[in-house]
Amino acid sequence: MSRLLCLAALFASALHAQEIDPVAPWSKEVSIQPVSRVEGRHSIHTYYVTNPESPDGRHVLFFTSTHPAGYVGEVRILERATGKETVLAENVHTEDAHRTACQQWLAGGRLVAFHEVVEKKWRVVVVDVATKERKIVAEDRQVGFGHPTGDLLPMYSCHWNPGPNRDLYVWDAKTGETRVALKIAAVEAQHGEWLQKEFSGKPTSVFFPVLSPDLKRAFFKIAAGNGGDDYMSKNASHRQGCVCFDLETAQMKWFRQQWGHPAWHPDSRHIFEMGNIMFDTDIGSPARYTKLKDVPNLRGSHPSVSPDGLLMVTDGYSEAAGGKPKEWGIMVADMRGGKWVLLHSFDQSQGAKSWRRNDPHPAFSADGRRIYYNVSDGPWTRLMVAERK
Repeated sequence: MSRLLCLAALFASALHAQEIDPVAPWSKEVSIQPVSRVEGRHSIHTYYVTNPESPDGRHVLFFTSTHPAGYVGEVRILERATGKETVLAENVHTEDAHRTACQQWLAGGRLVAFHEVVEKKWRVVVVDVATKERKIVAEDRQVGFGHPTGDLLPMYSCHWNPGPNRDLYVWDAKTGETRVALKIAAVEAQHGEWLQKEFSGKPTSVFFPVLSPDLKRAFFKIAAGNGGDDYMSKNASHRQGCVCFDLETAQMKWFRQQWGHPAWHPDSRHIFEMGNIMFDTDIGSPARYTKLKDVPNLRGSHPSVSPDGLLMVTDGYSEAAGGKPKEWGIMVADMRGGKWVLLHSFDQSQGAKSWRRNDPHPAFSADGRRIYYNVSDGPWTRLMVAERK
């Protein structure tokens, strides 16, 4: 009996230690391997603000391509237990290899959404994972990012040439209907002076909306297009700022004049950004932030927060965290500051030869045990997974 009590005490002590040091499980015995064993192609997770693993943990969603630049390929899912791959969409043309098709889980994993361009016309597509039925839910639109467990999908008009439709649109998977969630005129009315100065009086539009985990808020960037149809260019539009909007109250909650690779905290209130800084969107403007103490700031980072809010993960040049000069790395850190670990440092100069480079874009799985990210250390960009014990 005493032996059992002793073991129970040791187990409780270990749990307590893990609770006070969430970095510890990532500090040893972490396995790192490619998600897919198929060679001779790119395999790319889209972006750091979305988790490529299905809500039930069974599948991983990614984009594959044999095109040198990754501009055309397939949207696939891989069964984690067997490695079996299923193509959901093929001959998908993208804007770049940076975010590929913006493929993402929707409706609890029942659907996958993405966008593509067909004969210079953009459209947002939703695929039923079980039946493989495809539905075009919007044309002349691109897709932002919703939440894998939710039914709402944010969309926006083409940032380089939006035409008259410059608002934030939301498609509802339950009803199949699209509504205007926010008119750009409301942003112009509230922040007109800054918009006039930043964009030199050009018409502006909503760009790249990302919904909060509770689906009640969205943050987005502002864009002013330069017209035409050349979207494969840094000069296609001028993009800046970050606006936080409440979908329920139809109020703008928060505004910042700079865009710093923001990501939602799981509390759906705070925004975490490059530089290891946290903003409270309930405070409003001027934007105020708190900074994680004693955590390296990786240049070029795309940070995000674990589902339990205890950890952050980011990519970026890894030298500040002990990596080799010019290498990129994946770093995990305690959201309270002070503790961190560099999981992986690697060459990121190769891979897809896209006009806009592919970045690692790390993201936690829903259970917080795995981190998915892209590595471009050879001719093919590969989706990797780091898993703790």
